[in-house]
Amino acid sequence: MNEEENTTEVRTTEVQDGATNVQRQTVASRSTPGGGLIAKRVVWYLAGIIITFLLLRFVLLMLGAQQGNMFVDFVYAVGGFFSMPFNGIFGEPSYGSSYFDLSSLVGAIVYGLVAWGIAKAFTLTSTREA
Repeated sequence: MNEEENTTEVRTTEVQDGATNVQRQTVASRSTPGGGLIAKRVVWYLAGIIITFLLLRFVLLMLGAQQGNMFVDFVYAVGGFFSMPFNGIFGEPSYGSSYFDLSSLVGAIVYGLVAWGIAKAFTLTSTREA
């Protein structure tokens, strides 16, 4: 089931207040997201991480960040892994000098579109927009 599952619980208690019977109702409502919505959120979360690394790599290359710094090396390594399918489309980056890395930008766009398609597939049978 792709939709949210709603649970409503009504409890009725009768209390004697002097000579009058008082009836009290307590209503508790809870909704839990369906499996399709959870899967959609997971897909967007993972895509967000990948796209973030690609955009960080783009910015660091554009600013000419030097290799040798732990953070820069980490971003270059992880972002480079995800931009690998798109390397060579527009040339190779030269580390340490300013470089406009179109491969990282193309990768971010492609991963975003793929994530959108996969996330949409999980909620195709939903009657509401999730």
